[in-house]
Amino acid sequence: MLTPKMKSLINQLWDNFWSGGIANPLTAIEQISYLLFMRRLDEVDLKLKKDAEWTGEKYTSLFDGTFQSPQMNKKIDKQTLRWSHFKQLEGGEMLTHVQTEVFPFIKQANGKESVFAKYMADAVFIIPKPSLLIEAVTIIDALYAEIEGQTQAGQTFHDTQGDMYEFLLSEISASGKNGQFRTPRHIIKLMCELVSPKIGETIGDPACGTGGFLLGAYHYILTTHTTKKLITKDEDGFERGFGDKLTDERLWTALREKTFFGYDFDTTMVRIGLMNLLLHGITHPNIERVDTLSKKYNEDDQYDVILANPPFKGSIDKGDINEGLSLKTTKTELLFVNRLINSLKVGGRASVIVPDGVLFGSSNAHKSLRKMLIEECELQGVVSMPSGVFKPYAGVSTAILVFIKGGTTERVWFYDMQADGYSLDDKRDRIVANDLPDIVEEWNRRGTVHRAWEGNDHPHVIPGEDPGSRKARTDDIPDSDRESRKKKHFFVPVNEIIDNNYDLSINRYKEIDYTPPKYDKPEVILRNIKKLEKEIFSDLEELK
Repeated sequence: MLTPKMKSLINQLWDNFWSGGIANPLTAIEQISYLLFMRRLDEVDLKLKKDAEWTGEKYTSLFDGTFQSPQMNKKIDKQTLRWSHFKQLEGGEMLTHVQTEVFPFIKQANGKESVFAKYMADAVFIIPKPSLLIEAVTIIDALYAEIEGQTQAGQTFHDTQGDMYEFLLSEISASGKNGQFRTPRHIIKLMCELVSPKIGETIGDPACGTGGFLLGAYHYILTTHTTKKLITKDEDGFERGFGDKLTDERLWTALREKTFFGYDFDTTMVRIGLMNLLLHGITHPNIERVDTLSKKYNEDDQYDVILANPPFKGSIDKGDINEGLSLKTTKTELLFVNRLINSLKVGGRASVIVPDGVLFGSSNAHKSLRKMLIEECELQGVVSMPSGVFKPYAGVSTAILVFIKGGTTERVWFYDMQADGYSLDDKRDRIVANDLPDIVEEWNRRGTVHRAWEGNDHPHVIPGEDPGSRKARTDDIPDSDRESRKKKHFFVPVNEIIDNNYDLSINRYKEIDYTPPKYDKPEVILRNIKKLEKEIFSDLEELK
């Protein structure tokens, strides 16, 4: 958890970049990430070297030998590329050294053939002034001193470092371009609870941005492998642990190298996503730059779990749409859900954020997608979110869809989220009202309710229909279901949804108690008006 001092230092870092001439937040976070990475490389290498000396094992330092910079016709002693070395240099000398020698070196630090090196190849270090570099180096050192203090107080290093990076990312206010919105972290945590990713599964995000969903799944898995007494609750009320029960190194290797897969069409986002995962301890991140709606992507039937918040708007060149996507549309918010279904293994689970229009849009493509979710998948839940969840970037209303590929939809669980723990205006201040814990609790109870319904001898079977058929079991709606429609959460039988043109908007099914207001009779109202007029005229006369 971040201390007030750490938040203050991060805000100071942003201010310095702004006043130093790097006003674009995406550019600033990219440059800050490079500096963080330089410092971590030095620190990790020194620790590994010390560990090797203690155990007597052989260790080859990343900073041993020389480095041939592509920009300099000379061989450079790698020891001079350490953070601890160059931070001692004079400002102008430090800037030149970092630009021409250190930065080319770190671009290959994860191995020349690594995914990281591949996407760092075109990266540029553009901090323009020595004074800005000195200020940034000083603040980053102060931040890591704070992290060290937190580590000694019981927090894990990667947790605190990850929180710091997440706080940095939260300041990316340039989001919204092409309908891309950074997903609030408490919404990511909620979605992870809804699909419950497990170790050994493959987890994907076809529009991963900074990698928030992949990290959310990572932390969820770690928490499920943490001793109960060591689990803490974060500021949003979600449990958090560090995976102390994972004692088999092979499981850690699988988790860090073969579990998380992300894609994004923006190179900057890919770089930030890679560094975000690295700084959280995922040593071999798998994030590729590719448009997953295009013909270049071919990863069908690959993932056990997919978590995503794909772009809400925009369209794609019709000629470049992947042939495997069956929807006849260029609308990306529809095609991405089609992509999720295709990319899941049969039995795979998905949780995805969609704009409200997807739930009730009247075009053939909208209806076809909803039909696909109902008839080719088991649509398990629709969590309607209030407009304001994505403020200050957008005020659009959205919903979370939860489904399993290849199942059979019988009833769909709806939840009407009215508060997410933050004000729904541009400030997004923390408030007491918060439906998220209730959503998790009711979602987990949902299976019990469903089984109880199944064990009730299907009392609503239509005579002449096969009791196991969808129509027989769901056409008639019991009074108890009708009553529950006035609550925040309730089930809707699939045939009712089909009869409503596959409409998935909660407003279609929710019932609201309406008490008509009582008015006086017209003659009473007229009498009161006349009385009021007399009083007004009387007051006017007194004023004269």
